Amino acid sequence: MAHPTAIHHRDRVVATALWRRLDTPGHDACSLARLDDGWQLAGTAVFRAPQATAPVHLRYVIDCGDDWCTRRGVVDGWWGERRVAFVIGRASSGHWTMQGSYVPGLDHCRDLDLSFTPATNLLQLNRTAPSVGVSTDIPVAWLHIDSGELLYLPQRYERHAAHMYFYAAATLGFTAELAIDDDGFVRSYPGLWTRDA
Repeated sequence: MAHPTAIHHRDRVVATALWRRLDTPGHDACSLARLDDGWQLAGTAVFRAPQATAPVHLRYVIDCGDDWCTRRGVVDGWWGERRVAFVIGRASSGHWTMQGSYVPGLDHCRDLDLSFTPATNLLQLNRTAPSVGVSTDIPVAWLHIDSGELLYLPQRYERHAAHMYFYAAATLGFTAELAIDDDGFVRSYPGLWTRDA
């Protein structure tokens, strides 16, 4: 499948990251690029998922406006032996679509979050930029790659220090202390990902 969202030019990249997965063999590499009218996150995750019968290979691209709000996202590749291809859009009205069809219940979400990568935390934190000691609720449109659904996911971030956030996704029963680097990418996602130097 060809990406309807063009990959950025390499000379406009402002940051890159490489993560190693901790719970299973795998890596994720991505870059953040400045666009004329916003930002673009593009990367590839390759790992072995316990539920999949073969290795997972997923490419992703997310375009955001100058305000870091998601405009569109594309994910394609293989989830085990299953081919996957998702095109997700967010209109100026706030309506979200997947494969061109409206997805209800997400109109107040501004961020696309991908379940298989630590990369998308950067977009949410750059958009909200909470101060130390402040907590913020960031509901997201969450692509659950296992089921192929775009779901509402409430999240809370509490900034404990300049580079440390307490993160909670209550409906998933998940909490973690996230370490964030100066460029905004997650450095440590306990039990799941660590950023390579």
